Amino acid sequence: MSVRIDSDKEAGVALVTLDRPEKHNAIDLETAAELTAVWHEFRRDDAVRAVVVTGAGVKAFCTGIDRSVQVPQPSSPYSIDDPLIAIGPKANDLWKPVIAAVEGMACGGAFYLLGESEFVVASREATFFDPHTTYGMVSAYETIYLAQRMPFGEVARMALMGTAERISAQRAYETGLVSELTEPGEAAAAALRAAAAVASYPTQAVQGTVRAVWSSREAARTQALGHAPHLIALGNVARERQAERFAGRRGGGGYRLR
Repeated sequence: MSVRIDSDKEAGVALVTLDRPEKHNAIDLETAAELTAVWHEFRRDDAVRAVVVTGAGVKAFCTGIDRSVQVPQPSSPYSIDDPLIAIGPKANDLWKPVIAAVEGMACGGAFYLLGESEFVVASREATFFDPHTTYGMVSAYETIYLAQRMPFGEVARMALMGTAERISAQRAYETGLVSELTEPGEAAAAALRAAAAVASYPTQAVQGTVRAVWSSREAARTQALGHAPHLIALGNVARERQAERFAGRRGGGGYRLR
């Protein structure tokens, strides 16, 4: 199993951990399916009233899709098969509060999870970036999720700068992506404390509040997500060219921390 679940039935809180630290918690097809199943399970489990999602280890929360994943695509520019489209709680109609706890890197497809969480707690050593444009890919879903939380210019800069720049936890806090900063290694504990407080309140009121908050931007978000598949299908370079660009940047480094 690539997703680990730890539940505190007394507190009403579940901890969901992406458990692929050797891969920086990148998501393969098995992990994506497990996440979808987890959110569906929580919909039916009344003992779980709040959730924290995090990544194993301290190097990365999640680095998006595992580059070894092969996803055959339709030839039409009007459709695309995105293996990460259903990894988030809201995509699976879960309206129990979800808090993300970030240690290390969070990039690319990680924003499918961060973007569908109610708020984000991060270590002061966490960093955020979106590598899509560097590798010849359109940042569509990721950018749309970020635009629900951050000022336009900050979202555009992160998406366009690719791997040349990373956002520090402090800057993420200043621009609204992160709501609380912790010392290294303490993000999950802080998120669990917050989740326990929320889980102690009447669940109908909590879930109604979650739904109300999301309703405030639902129309714009839904319309934007509807455009995403077409923009990706039209704008992505061929997978072979993506692989060439990805291979050329192995070894890391060469980025500015902002």
